[in-house]
Amino acid sequence: MNLTDELLSPTLFWLGHLLFWPMLWRAVRSAQWWRLRDSENLHVWLGSVVAVMLLWSMDAGLADGLQMHLIGATVLTLMFGWAFAALAMVLVVVGTTLHAGEGWAALPINALVLGILPVLVSHGLFRLVDRRLPNHFFIYIFVCAFFGAGLAMGSVGLASLGVHQLAHVYSSEYVNYNYFRYLPLLIFPEAFVSGMLMTVFVLYRPQWVATFDDARYLRNH
Repeated sequence: MNLTDELLSPTLFWLGHLLFWPMLWRAVRSAQWWRLRDSENLHVWLGSVVAVMLLWSMDAGLADGLQMHLIGATVLTLMFGWAFAALAMVLVVVGTTLHAGEGWAALPINALVLGILPVLVSHGLFRLVDRRLPNHFFIYIFVCAFFGAGLAMGSVGLASLGVHQLAHVYSSEYVNYNYFRYLPLLIFPEAFVSGMLMTVFVLYRPQWVATFDDARYLRNH
């Protein structure tokens, strides 16, 4: 979505600040900062932030505020937990805003829709699967990573549509034609890339994945 300052209405401006800052504060309070004392964890987290920034730079769109790109929030959520993932996504939005040289007024709403929302959706699904479904490697990969990433991307698309309706910049028909109808083309790549990356990480670097436990998902203990 990447809403710009010119597309921001006063309602969205205040709504963004009202929701963003409490969520950011909660993430800061909930993050297990002691994990970053390990240099490997710190380097992996910072490297993931840079990788997602590069992923966002490969976007496409037909109009301001209607850019489309992969999100990467589900991978960050499963790797680091929701708090560190939310903080990482906020840093990604800050980085892309710095690169663009504009959009600071729209940063809270962009961080909410593009960053914190997909993290919370991914985290919510993981918690549900963790409580309700058997502990199995394929359930973790296909439900939490693959399906979770697709669900997160879908939630971003729906939220973006709602934001544009509140902004009254483009008509519903224009947004549907130039953005919403292309959303399914992003859902599957987001799901596939996320599932593939998480498979590689849990097999070769399980120590990087905070939500994965060999004893539970491989040995069913």
